[in-house]
Amino acid sequence: MTASWFKFASPATFYPLAGRLIPWFAVAAAVLAIVGLYIGLVAAPTDAQQGDAYRIIFIHVPAAWMSMFLYVVMAGWSAAALGFNTRLSAMMAQAIAPTGAVMTFIALWTGAFWGRPTWGTYWAWDARMTSELILLFLYLGVIALRNAIDDPRRADRACGVLALTGVVNVPIIYFSVYWWNTLHQGSSVSLTKAPAMAAIMLTGMLIMSVAAWCYAIAVSLARVRIIMLERERGAGLGGNVAGGSHRMSAAGPPALDNEGTRPWGAAHSAVRRNIQAARPQEVSSILRDERLRLLRLERVWRCRAGARRRALRAALAPQGRARGGSTRRPGRSAGSGSG
Repeated sequence: MTASWFKFASPATFYPLAGRLIPWFAVAAAVLAIVGLYIGLVAAPTDAQQGDAYRIIFIHVPAAWMSMFLYVVMAGWSAAALGFNTRLSAMMAQAIAPTGAVMTFIALWTGAFWGRPTWGTYWAWDARMTSELILLFLYLGVIALRNAIDDPRRADRACGVLALTGVVNVPIIYFSVYWWNTLHQGSSVSLTKAPAMAAIMLTGMLIMSVAAWCYAIAVSLARVRIIMLERERGAGLGGNVAGGSHRMSAAGPPALDNEGTRPWGAAHSAVRRNIQAARPQEVSSILRDERLRLLRLERVWRCRAGARRRALRAALAPQGRARGGSTRRPGRSAGSGSG
């Protein structure tokens, strides 16, 4: 059962799975958003203290939750990419970053509009707002760092280190209202105590949170499919466009010989095609992969030559013993001394 899940770590296997999941999560996000907005804007009663201004929480709170959750997920994928050197993990981290940045911006934007009637100002250097702004800068930093590095693999490592470094900001955002004296109110929903809001308000907010979660999944899966097509085309592992729609090619790499290496002619032709189809920043990665393949081929040949030498010695040893009863080297007599 475990081995069956490992096959989805391959981009060629995960690509069609993501294509099948996107419509389900997209439809679920749309339906839940309609239901949640109806509850929040129509069915929920007016708040006694804040009036109708509180209704912005049905967008603000889910976006704030998702901004922190998506960063943790992005850091998790980055850790998997650094620890296990899996391409899909790095692609997923790359796909999640823009969605997390959008959620963080929505949280800050809606929070500013909520703060004006509540606190009398759009912005205050509050601990919660400041740490959330830092989270937006971290998302933008990851995106900018990736675009600044031409080699995708080097970009994966650099962005992974930055994402893991910035994950310390997530608990600071959550606990900031408890650690410092801030304008921002505490959590209205907690796992350890009863919610501090009406049941219908809580229902609408939770439905909107699930809608945001489904939206993030659908958008991230759609984006990772585009990333796969771009990277696999450069690496020669099979992204193509046919019939006006994107699909992953089922064709594998060139045929292997009995030693597990490509024939010279097929390998050189494949490298030439990859370089011609690749973008300029991907050429160095292709050449590095080819250099590693040649080193592996050299090791195979050395092992093959060593095996042949051992087999030749084993075949000649019985003949030498049969002729002279000894396997001494020729030209050395039994009684030869030092001169």
